Amino acid sequence: MKITLNLTEVSYFTLGAHVDTGHFKYLYFLILFIFYVSILCANVLLIVVICMNRSLHEPMYVFLCSLFVNELYGSTGLFPLLLVQILSDVHTVSASVCLLQVFCLYSYGGVEFFTLAVMSYDRYLAICCPLQYNTRMTSNKIARLVALSWIYPLLNNTFIIFCLTAPLHLCGNIINKVYCDNYYIVKLSCSDTSVNNIFGLTHMFTVIFGLIILILYTYVRILKVCFSGSKQTRQKAVSTCTPHLASLLNFSFGAFCEIVQSRFDLNSLPKVLRVVLSLYWLVCQPLVNPLLYGLQMSKIRIIYKNLLFGRKM
Repeated sequence: MKITLNLTEVSYFTLGAHVDTGHFKYLYFLILFIFYVSILCANVLLIVVICMNRSLHEPMYVFLCSLFVNELYGSTGLFPLLLVQILSDVHTVSASVCLLQVFCLYSYGGVEFFTLAVMSYDRYLAICCPLQYNTRMTSNKIARLVALSWIYPLLNNTFIIFCLTAPLHLCGNIINKVYCDNYYIVKLSCSDTSVNNIFGLTHMFTVIFGLIILILYTYVRILKVCFSGSKQTRQKAVSTCTPHLASLLNFSFGAFCEIVQSRFDLNSLPKVLRVVLSLYWLVCQPLVNPLLYGLQMSKIRIIYKNLLFGRKM
């Protein structure tokens, strides 16, 4: 006979994907710690550069600043607990901390996707409607888009955790990952999860597919303008869209790997590879984005040089 517990009665979860690595755990800790510090420094630097330079107070850079803040938010939701778990011999985490991490990581993913979609729309207006750009992308509209990118994912994940996940009755407390994951908690449920599944499918088809259609539409229009426009128009499109498209593809690849690993049995893959794939979208995106935008955006490159060589801006 299985013992069922309401999630509010579960005191801790065990993160079962951690393995005993002996003294190598200090090496893994050092590598991930360097990643975390690099993410913090790079994203904070870009936020400071954008905020302190009036020449960067444009819609595109405002959205970039929101994106970098989200990278800090998501990384802080992952790394501190992960680093503690690597050094620990007992890989357990309290239920409240586990649910907090679920909230942070899932809302991070939502904000990231919303912000990338908003940036696609911004690039579409700048390249396809340049004469109307300033009148259509007003300060109020920028504020509403940034607010939507944050408020909807935060409210959505609050509803998921407190209304859908928390009432579940669980038959176990072992999560086969190195961090807490809502889908794996739902898989532990002994109760009916049809409402969770219906909500997940509805959210996927309405919100996620809606954003994907928006992004595809904007890039189809941008490509159309590039092929029919002047050389200067093509150069502008390439310089501003290349880092955004690379960031979008990188995030989509990581999210796809995570979805596939969660929904399908990939036990035939080495455990280390499964762990790396599950961490990819949470580690690589915050690490790569500052490099993409810092190196590709000409205005940011110029300001970097001015800061390094002490020139007046």
